[in-house]
Amino acid sequence: MLWTPDAEAADASVNCSLCAHACHIKEGTHGRCGVRVNRRGELITLVGDVVTSVALDPVEKKPLYHFLPGSKTFSVGSAGCNFHCRFCQNHQIAHVRPASTISGRRATPDTLARLAAQQAPSMAFTYNEPTVFFEQIYETAGLAQARGLKVILVSNGFMGADLLQSLNRRVNAANIDLKAFSDDFYHKFCGGRLQPVLDNLKAIKKLGWWLEITTLVIPGCNDNPDELRAMARFIRDELGPDTPWHLSGFHGAAMMAAHPATPAFQLEDLWHMGREEGLNYVYIGNVQSLLGASTVCPSCGSVVIERRGYRTRPGKEPGVCPSCKTVLPGVWR
Repeated sequence: MLWTPDAEAADASVNCSLCAHACHIKEGTHGRCGVRVNRRGELITLVGDVVTSVALDPVEKKPLYHFLPGSKTFSVGSAGCNFHCRFCQNHQIAHVRPASTISGRRATPDTLARLAAQQAPSMAFTYNEPTVFFEQIYETAGLAQARGLKVILVSNGFMGADLLQSLNRRVNAANIDLKAFSDDFYHKFCGGRLQPVLDNLKAIKKLGWWLEITTLVIPGCNDNPDELRAMARFIRDELGPDTPWHLSGFHGAAMMAAHPATPAFQLEDLWHMGREEGLNYVYIGNVQSLLGASTVCPSCGSVVIERRGYRTRPGKEPGVCPSCKTVLPGVWR
């Protein structure tokens, strides 16, 4: 159970453990996500069957580069988020409140799993934060697994430990946003904290899900070279040097629409830094750059998977170096 009545409270308050905020929610009010409401001492979801976005995406768009490369994934989003990022690209569906009209269609888990199985080898819960529509994910992921699909989470990593364990056998891969290596940034720009994300990254690795990390580099905000070097070392030491790290370019959005975009040379410098720190797979996305797109064998330097944008050529033996036959880490088939 991901919420409990507050036994010490005189009213009908409840404690939510869905995410690391651990909201104490009084009767008639909502949690920080905006989509979970206490009604007469029972915590209910406003988005249990709400779908705001459905698309058939390249799996590289999540981004996942070592998980079924070149394939499509059936992507599903709902509404709400436990962060309030000032730079959110999906703020129209993420930053909602009960007083707002939550637009979208109703869809059952069986319908979503069936549609996904007809179109792709995997399905992804993405666009808004999957944590806040946990019930839909739990049911749909179970049905998808039964149909032979792989299941992907694209998340900010701020979920509660119990939720993570609940999805243990229902999720195969995750891309987690590691937004900065500064608690101050998380507090100021996202309304969250860094440490729970770091703890969950290590927990996901122990669960055995395929894990990739994305950092959106915002000039003047989270691009301190020392902090990013410390982030690279955390990934190397705590998650392993084979964990892919995606460095993504920022383009103005939401409350930071006028903020400068990330120049390609800055991401290229960070790519070199990540490789210097011992990360075997560092990628650059969301900018025009000839560096950091393709997957290269760390043993001999040959191109194993060639990419141009979302066009991917996995090779005759996906994940196997054509030159030295080294098998790269990932889920290839």
